[in-house]
Amino acid sequence: MTTSAPITPLTPTLQRVAQHFASGLTAQEIATQTGLSAVTVRQYIRDIRESLHCPPRCKPPVIVHRLFTLQQVDSPTADRSAPELRPEQLLLLRAVAEHSDARDIAVAAKIAPADLRAALDQLLADTDAQDTTRLVILAHGWRLLTAGQAHATRSGADQ
Repeated sequence: MTTSAPITPLTPTLQRVAQHFASGLTAQEIATQTGLSAVTVRQYIRDIRESLHCPPRCKPPVIVHRLFTLQQVDSPTADRSAPELRPEQLLLLRAVAEHSDARDIAVAAKIAPADLRAALDQLLADTDAQDTTRLVILAHGWRLLTAGQAHATRSGADQ
């Protein structure tokens, strides 16, 4: 989970790297596209994570979610319409976007830790996402992770 302390605005260089990262590219892919070394890109990603006040072991989906919610990068546009997701899938989606630890994701999604992998695999299949980072990117493009949607997701899951 991340803190609510004010973020440090990203420098133009970090913003460029963050935009690539928020499009789902790996550090190596960013290095190839930008001409930077992979070591430099990894350091820039650490700097981005620190600027967003994300914990040291924070996973890419959480960093990407913070980049979008804090408007540090341009929001993605959906290339297809959002699939119909059940309330428990929306809760899992939000948990993946907000937590890095599998146990924390399971608790936030209100599922047993032993069932997390199967539920996540089903969510990835239902959204046609390659991985959890791309899942979060798609969800932002579909506007499923907005503040208003968070309340609706929690309300729907509590019923």
